[in-house]
Amino acid sequence: MRFWANLIAYQLVWFGVVIFAARGLPWLSVALASGFVLAQWMLSRQQASDARLLVCAVACGLVLDGLLAGTGLLRYASPVPGVPAPIWILALWSAFALTLNHSMTFLRGRPMVAALFGAVGGPLAYLGAARGFDAVMFPSPPWPALAALAVGWAVAMMVLAVLAQRWHGVIHVDSRLEVVP
Repeated sequence: MRFWANLIAYQLVWFGVVIFAARGLPWLSVALASGFVLAQWMLSRQQASDARLLVCAVACGLVLDGLLAGTGLLRYASPVPGVPAPIWILALWSAFALTLNHSMTFLRGRPMVAALFGAVGGPLAYLGAARGFDAVMFPSPPWPALAALAVGWAVAMMVLAVLAQRWHGVIHVDSRLEVVP
């Protein structure tokens, strides 16, 4: 049941974040994603691992979306505040991180599968945000941006899958780290 709740809730959050950002309401996007992150983290049995993955995923978003925005390969609706990526896209990365130990455990420790998943799923998500909601704008032609997204998401997913495996079962107990079998 937790698998489905995490998967469905994340999809709803993705739609909400993208819709709010497209309508110039990035703070509602951040609030929605933050609510998901907080709820998932509170219910998680792997809070330490989830927190670490969240930090790493946001770092991936800063680099990838920051580079895409900085080079002009992508333009984002609601680009301000951008640090260098828009705050709403970083909020979406943080929500995505809370799927890695829950509904996307099949990627954990499988870097090549994760890379393929990222190379296909990443660009498709951005295309959906662009075509369905105008939250992201691609230049013409869109192929350089799509190629950069495919490579960037493949690398990010590979790294996150390896880290998720490494940190699997790590929990905090009285400020000590313990490994749960």
